[in-house]
Amino acid sequence: MRQRSLATRGSWGPRVTSIAQLHAREILDSRGVPTIEVDVRLTNGAFGRAAAPSGGSRGKLEALELRDDERRYGGLGVRRAVEVARMILAPALVGFELQGPRALDERLVELDGTENRGCLGANTMLAVSLAVTHALAGKDSAYRYLAERCLASALAPRLPVPMFNVLNGGAHAGNTVDIQEYMVAPVGATSFAEALRMGVETYRALRSLLKKADLATSVGDEGGFAPDFEHHTQPLDLLVRAIEHAGLKPKEEVVIAIDIAAGELLDDRTYVFRKSMQRRRSTEQMIQFYSSWLRYYPIWSIEDGLADSDTEGWRALTQALGARVQLVGDDLFVTNAKLLRAGIAGGLANAVLIKLNQVGTVSETLETIAEAARHGYGVIISHRAGETESDFIADLAVATGAGQIKAGAPVRGERVAKYNRLLRIEEDLGPAARFAGRDFVQVGGFIPSGVIPRPLDASETGPATRELVPPPMRPAQDLEA
Repeated sequence: MRQRSLATRGSWGPRVTSIAQLHAREILDSRGVPTIEVDVRLTNGAFGRAAAPSGGSRGKLEALELRDDERRYGGLGVRRAVEVARMILAPALVGFELQGPRALDERLVELDGTENRGCLGANTMLAVSLAVTHALAGKDSAYRYLAERCLASALAPRLPVPMFNVLNGGAHAGNTVDIQEYMVAPVGATSFAEALRMGVETYRALRSLLKKADLATSVGDEGGFAPDFEHHTQPLDLLVRAIEHAGLKPKEEVVIAIDIAAGELLDDRTYVFRKSMQRRRSTEQMIQFYSSWLRYYPIWSIEDGLADSDTEGWRALTQALGARVQLVGDDLFVTNAKLLRAGIAGGLANAVLIKLNQVGTVSETLETIAEAARHGYGVIISHRAGETESDFIADLAVATGAGQIKAGAPVRGERVAKYNRLLRIEEDLGPAARFAGRDFVQVGGFIPSGVIPRPLDASETGPATRELVPPPMRPAQDLEA
């Protein structure tokens, strides 16, 4: 695999230009919630426009957004952010010379002067950072620009495995399900286009099965269905049936990923399933809970399996399951390189979720991706619940070779925009296009059918080989114990 040098190349581009104009406005995201959009014009005539996404459930350590404290839009307006961009950032940045986003992002961080972006707001800073990156990249070439100049990853560019959010619960839905997301990932595809087809056909099969069971088929913010279920294994059973109903093979062609969002469940050092069973579980019981699922379902990835404050629990979870499944830190790392380094040193998780607005600039996001790549951690580029029509995360996923992307269900315009962009990139790359599905082999990742698992080092925990065919299903109530 071709690798980039992270140490020897430092240039973001050969030509120097500067910011000529910077303008900001308030627009709406996909949920009808205000967000900030920024337009940037450079002295060479290049133009860039970008808007900041926003999360539905946020980690406690995420960088802060700048919102209005007034009645309009229920206090969620961004007039203050727009004013900051117009009255503070425009005067400070017009005339600022650019060889790439890094110097600009460093200037933004300097102007903010806080660790949590509490002065300028991560939403304001990100909209400016993204707009400048778009302007520097030029039309329809962001992935090439990032791949050639950003040095974000030690990995060569590749098309990512899409993780389609098809069933919702937790803070993303008003149903009886505590777990936030159930996803399907077509790891057995040979191209992104084929993976997208598999995802769409599984999604349609799932909708058909829901209708036959007289369950709700309305969709949530990210396009997933949100029916009521009696227990948490019902969605898993249904996903396996949907994969098979679509004519695909569970685990060999399509696997399951789940986002527990365990921080939402934590209450006085125990995890409470408030919406369903009203049952409390200790950290140890949560780990046993997941372990039982791995034995009977084709689960590839578990995100936020424990709360970010449960450090010792995360260490135990990683030791127990890290050699069998991808363990993703979202609230644990919040796209922050310092937190990721501490987590790596502490043996926490084996993958990181990347959300641009959690940290506030493109360069800091790239730093976190590079840190993960250096230490063999999985990388998942992610959308937010409150999205815009922007398809930048598609370019980011390809350029950095991340291998995985979360962009929601294959419906809703703001979600499909990312998938359509990946189709165009795959077409643009032509014979050089490389899909991450079957070469996505790493500690903590899924090993596709036909790939021989490597022996684990003595320092690693878990079995020396991984079972590729799940044993027969056992009664669901046993898995809920």
